[in-house]
Amino acid sequence: MKLLRRGERRPETDPGEVALHARNVRFDWADTPLHWMPSEPIASHVINALNLLLPEGERMFCAAYSEALPYVKDDTLREAMRGFIGQESMHAETHDKVLREVLAANGIDPARYVRQAEFLFRKTLGPTDAEGAAKQQQMVERLAVIACLEHFFAYLGDWVLNADLEKFDADPRVADLFRWHGAEEVEHRHVAHDVAVYFGAGYMRRAAVMTLVFPIFLTLVLRGAKFMVREDTALPNLGYPRLLTRVFGAMRRGALPGVPSLLRSALSTFEPGYHPESVGSTAQAVAYLAASPAARAVAP
Repeated sequence: MKLLRRGERRPETDPGEVALHARNVRFDWADTPLHWMPSEPIASHVINALNLLLPEGERMFCAAYSEALPYVKDDTLREAMRGFIGQESMHAETHDKVLREVLAANGIDPARYVRQAEFLFRKTLGPTDAEGAAKQQQMVERLAVIACLEHFFAYLGDWVLNADLEKFDADPRVADLFRWHGAEEVEHRHVAHDVAVYFGAGYMRRAAVMTLVFPIFLTLVLRGAKFMVREDTALPNLGYPRLLTRVFGAMRRGALPGVPSLLRSALSTFEPGYHPESVGSTAQAVAYLAASPAARAVAP
């Protein structure tokens, strides 16, 4: 993750904010292996766990932004939000196909975990029957949660764009899936923060939400990895202590982002004046999106 110091200028090659739009992509998932990094099956499943969470999470993002849009009078922010909704909708649709065409095709039934994700994002974090000021405040809370999650997705996007997954013989289609998605997360990394601030989610509120969101996000990913390992007949059913040992080993080898960088990423949001512009490079993200095989497959 590339953090800019306060007052430090972005590299001249970085174009800054760009007009956001959803990109059509096409993936051929035929014969995609479950262990898409053959020498790193546990790391494969930790990243596979995102496929279990992302469709419902990103649908919640789109629903919350659709609810918030009528209250936004800033035309620039409205356009950014529309682009964000388009990109997140495409992410949800694409990862949903992975559940059916990769996981299910390899004997993994994701339904039980997906039901938990549905409960979390539709019930716990979804709209309620509240009215008036209470309804508005609940919407702002969801926008603050989205801002925190989007920080981590931008961080993970920057990581996967720079990680040498090829040294683990990563399947190029899965690597492209997460790099395409990650590049768009870097590209629109400022939107969720700007929306939360626009709706009055100040420093203290965002800090309090991040304190909750960080451990919950990591727990959900670990639970997803545990689910994948348990359902994978090619692996022993590891308990959490042994699973964590394997995860830490994958981190040391570079197949997963490491704990120190995860902590630095979370703590960076507590710095006064934090803005997600400091995470990643728009120039790198846009360059990858122009070269992504899945995006080029449907390019005019």
